This record gives sequence, C-alpha cells and structure tokens, in this order.
Amino acid sequence: MSAIGVIATLRVQPGKEAEFEGVFAELAPAVRANEPGNSYYKLFRTAETGVYKVLECYNDDAAVEAHRASDHFRTLGAKLGPCLAGAPEIEKLPAV
Repeated sequence: MSAIGVIATLRVQPGKEAEFEGVFAELAPAVRANEPGNSYYKLFRTAETGVYKVLECYNDDAAVEAHRASDHFRTLGAKLGPCLAGAPEIEKLPAV
C-alpha cells in the first residue's frame, strides 16, 4: 500500500477570499476528524492573489474516494463552489 498525495489548485473569485477561507476552516478539521485514511489536509495561499493550494495525503485510493464521498466534503464543498472562479485543478501523485 502506497500513500497518495493530492495537490488541489483552487482559484477564488475576487472579493470572496475571506468567505472561502472561512468555509475551508470548517472543512479541514472535519476531514481530520472523520477520515482515518487522510494524514494531511491543509490550505495554503500562493503568491498569486485568489489562488490557493490544498495539500492532501491519503493512505490509498479508497481513502481518496472516501474523502470525495464524505458528507462533510459534499456539504462544505457545496459552500465553496460559489466562491470559486472555475473548476479545481487536481494533481494526484503516488508516494515514492
């Protein structure tokens, strides 16, 4: 079993950054509390205004799928949607 890293790039509409960060502040603890297959889930700001990266680490593909299917991800993800300026860009990386 090899861990899987995920880097999600999220572009936020101008003026929606605080709302986005507020919703993410609810999502991150829910992921950590409810997803035993997730070992890391943290939001970072990039140097580009309104562009964020989420760094994530999962035990395996099943843990990635469990994250996407979770109630907290679906509920809070729906709140993130109106803040976004397009679909997230997702990179999935196998651990070495």
